[in-house]
Amino acid sequence: MTLSQRLVNWARLKSPWITIFNSGACNACDIEAIAALTPRFDVERFGILAKGSPRHADILVVTGPVTRKQALRLRNVYEQMPDPKYVIATGACGASGGVFKGLYHVVDSVDEVVPVDMFIAGCPPRPDEIIDGVVKCLALLKEDLAHGGKEWRRKARAPPAEAKPAEVTA
Repeated sequence: MTLSQRLVNWARLKSPWITIFNSGACNACDIEAIAALTPRFDVERFGILAKGSPRHADILVVTGPVTRKQALRLRNVYEQMPDPKYVIATGACGASGGVFKGLYHVVDSVDEVVPVDMFIAGCPPRPDEIIDGVVKCLALLKEDLAHGGKEWRRKARAPPAEAKPAEVTA
């Protein structure tokens, strides 16, 4: 690994930049995510900085259920982010659609649109839980850097090859 790459990785770990994507919910998760960025919770101690542009962000925080109208927009925002990029889905709506699950215009989970690295439970999750999720996402980033990227997690999660059932002779 070159010196410049090590400096970039160090900067990512010490100062994660996040962008928040509200996908059209009741705004409770969105308000809690914004509250996490206020001086009361002092996220600057972790170096967390909210950016308006996904092209500068390391972590995408998705709030609310993803509507079918917003799915393509969310995908575009995700694709604009530089690698390595991480996605945090907040609340019950982000994980499973929440109270909006089963509606004709709602995708069941954020994971169906973009790959999610971390889910934060709650309806809505508290600001300190969102901060904890970002900090844990940084630990995941550090682990990914040690293993050479995100691919090692996909391999670790892959189910073992299914054994062929034995033929029964009668």
